[in-house]
Order: sequence, then C-alpha cells, then structure tokens
Amino acid sequence: MGKKQAHTGPLSRRPDNSAFKQQRLPAWSPSLTAQTVLPTFYILSLVCLLLGIWLLITVENTYQLKVDYTNAGSCKQCFELRKNATNARTTCECSVNFSVPHFFKGDVFFYYGLRNFHQNLRRYMDSRDDAQMVGRKKNVKTPSSYCAPFDYDANGVPIAPCGAVANSMFNDSFLVMYHPTNGLAVPVPLYRKGINWYTDKNVKFRNPPTNDTFTLQQAFEGTTQPLFWQRPVYELDLSDPFNNGFINDDLIVWMREAAFPNFKKLYGVLNRVHSPFTEGLPAGNYSISINYNFPVEYFRGRKELVVSMVSWYGGPNYFLPIAYLVTSGLTLVAAILLTTVYVKVGKKGKNMEE
Repeated sequence: MGKKQAHTGPLSRRPDNSAFKQQRLPAWSPSLTAQTVLPTFYILSLVCLLLGIWLLITVENTYQLKVDYTNAGSCKQCFELRKNATNARTTCECSVNFSVPHFFKGDVFFYYGLRNFHQNLRRYMDSRDDAQMVGRKKNVKTPSSYCAPFDYDANGVPIAPCGAVANSMFNDSFLVMYHPTNGLAVPVPLYRKGINWYTDKNVKFRNPPTNDTFTLQQAFEGTTQPLFWQRPVYELDLSDPFNNGFINDDLIVWMREAAFPNFKKLYGVLNRVHSPFTEGLPAGNYSISINYNFPVEYFRGRKELVVSMVSWYGGPNYFLPIAYLVTSGLTLVAAILLTTVYVKVGKKGKNMEE
C-alpha cells in the first residue's frame, strides 16, 4: 500500500473538527435588561456608601498631630543660624511646647516631616553608591562616579557614605517630655531601633567586614564624613555596634527616598512598658527638646514632628473613604437616570427592538 499523502494547500491549515477549535463550546451570555441592571446599580451604590462611611469613621478615630518647629519658639535662633553653611557643624538646641488634645490609644508612632524637599529628583536619587553601602571594601574607598560631586572632599579623600542622598541626611534629634498636671515632667520613651525594613537592615546595608581585632573605625580608615555631617559614619551610634555605621537605622530610613516633596519618615515608636504610657499617649501638655541641625532655608522648606496612631487601615488618610463616597454618589445618579429613561421610554415599547 502506498503512503498516505499529506494535504497541501488551504486544507492543510484547517483546524481540527473539535468543539474547542471550531468554537462550539457551551457559553453563557447575560441578558442585560432593566430588571437586572438597575438593581445592580443600586446595590453597588449602597455597598460603596457603607464602605465609605466605615472607612471615614475609622479615619476619624485615628488621630494625628503635627508640630511645626521650623522657626517656632526658641528654634527661631537656630533657624537663623542654619542659614549660613559655615555654621553647619555648630550645635544649636531649642524647645517647643505643644498639647495633645486626644488620648492616642495603642501604638503611637513618631515621625519627622519635611515639606518642599524633593527626594524624587532623578539626579538626586542616582547620587548614591549601593555597592559601597553593602560594605564592599573596594567601593568604600573608591566611590562611584554617580556620587559626584559628593564622592571626594576638597583634599581628595573618599567620602563614606557618598552621594547627595547621604549628604543631605536628616540629623535633627528629639527628646519629648510629658508635663502632667500633677507631678514632674516625664520623658516619653521611644523605640529608636527596628524602624526599618528587614531586607534593608540585613541585605542592602552592611558594614565593611571586620574581626575581633579590627574595629569599625579602622574599617572606614582612609575615608571622611559627608560635608554636612557633624560626625563620621562609624560614630552614628557608639552605644550599639548593631546600629552603627552603614546599618544605622536612621541612615537606612533616610536612604529610602520619598515619592513626594511633602513626606514623613519614622523616627521612633512609643515604648508602652512604663506608666503613664502603658495604654498609649495621654492627652495633655508636652514639649520637645530639639538638637537643631538640619537646614531648610535653602529649599524654602518646613520641618515638623508628626505624632500619629496607626489602625488596620493605616494612618489618617481620607482619600479612600472620599473615593468610595463619591463613587457611591455617581453610581446612584446613574441608576436614577437609567430608571427615569426606562420608566419614560422602555415600558412603552420604544426601546431598541424596532
């Protein structure tokens, strides 16, 4: 018997005679009538309304307080001092009083906030050396060209950490005091460690390798501090070797750039071990003692301390509840319009059937 010849021509490309390839699979197509569409619109409007009200109540019960200390109180002198770049390494301390009108229940987070500071500029974001920050020996003393002009100082000594991002690190520090009506002032205890991402602390940021006889200072020998820093990187936290150098929590938090010019970054979390902070932050009078270092006159910015609660929803953000309420209103308006059209036209048989 001869071999069966293969089909050639148009028949060779014809799909198999199967339900799938011939598109004969059973399917369901909804019938869009007024009796099915209109109730759906009303139900969606009601669901969005309930979600919007629920989220709005949640946000209203999530308190946040902002204390602008840029040139408030005794900080006005420090503000004027920081206008001159030659005074960058001159210490200045000031204090600002404020009151907490509501009891902040549960965990309370303290942030520092900056306004009109654009960390999202491309050249600014590129001005860093991630290979240096991960602790590679050759990169610590040979910064990337991306860091220029913050890669070497005037004497040609490499800067660690290099770049505009690290050079502009926020370096104000706070001591918050609670002033009860009966009794002495009590310092507000804060957790200042563990405030960053695990991958940042343990993967993206590492100190140069050392051993028992090789100190962290020696690991950074031959480098200098950024131009606007008051101390070298190996002295950021001398009390804790696991919070010093490139793995310092404040440095890591700052190096994750913000997306918008007005932002806040975590400074500490309320330690609720001792009274009167076991249940949260009590209402009353407070004061902040500030080590005022960060200048804001150059970019016409503002500085603030932000005290905030965090719920399951997050911080006090009104965008989502307003979005749900607006969507509910628009859906309701559309449902009413469709109902009106159906009552005046559809019931008389003047719909699309003709």
